[in-house]
Amino acid sequence: MINSSNILEVLEKVRAAVAEYSEPAVSAAADRDPFKVLIATILSARTKDEVTVEAARRLFSKASTPHDMLKLSAEEISKLIYPVGFYRSKAKAILEVCRALVEEHGGKVPDSMEELLKLKGVGRKTANLVLSLGYGKPAICVDTHVHRITNRWGLVSTKTPEETERALMEKIPREHWSEVNRLLVVFGQRICRPARPLCGRCPIADICPKIGVEEGRKRRSRR
Repeated sequence: MINSSNILEVLEKVRAAVAEYSEPAVSAAADRDPFKVLIATILSARTKDEVTVEAARRLFSKASTPHDMLKLSAEEISKLIYPVGFYRSKAKAILEVCRALVEEHGGKVPDSMEELLKLKGVGRKTANLVLSLGYGKPAICVDTHVHRITNRWGLVSTKTPEETERALMEKIPREHWSEVNRLLVVFGQRICRPARPLCGRCPIADICPKIGVEEGRKRRSRR
């Protein structure tokens, strides 16, 4: 079983297993800049990593601050970020967020959960990623991979990402919170996939209860 007593060993094995792969899209595109983390996370929703990275880099080459972004029109931003999912809606959302940053925060991205959540369209997932990746603060960003994998492991038994976040804060030492998303996003994309997880390549398959994984899929994943 995977629990709070062996989670650090599990994370160490996951860290080694994903070392050969590229970083998640937001990490690759944002350079640990809070503003870039915020915008790249908006771009990443329902979009493949490689598309997100290229779109973010095109956009940041033209505007890397809220003030610069407001000099662009929604149409210009749309063209720069195409073909991310819902690119027109995201262009408008980016401008709205940048306007709030300039008018209410002096052009600076807030460094608190409370203030980040006041920005339209920013939820706990995005806020936690800004805090952890952009500001280096302890925060667990729970996306679909983190939620699925930690429930599959039996480390938590939760229904929503917010429940997962609270549960993981009790299970994982604070100094490791910020790396959870980075590790499990890549692990979830490459090995512990939603369908047909590659259990035969998993470094913790011997202790993973594989909750919710069908037996047939487990067997096929070893071939």
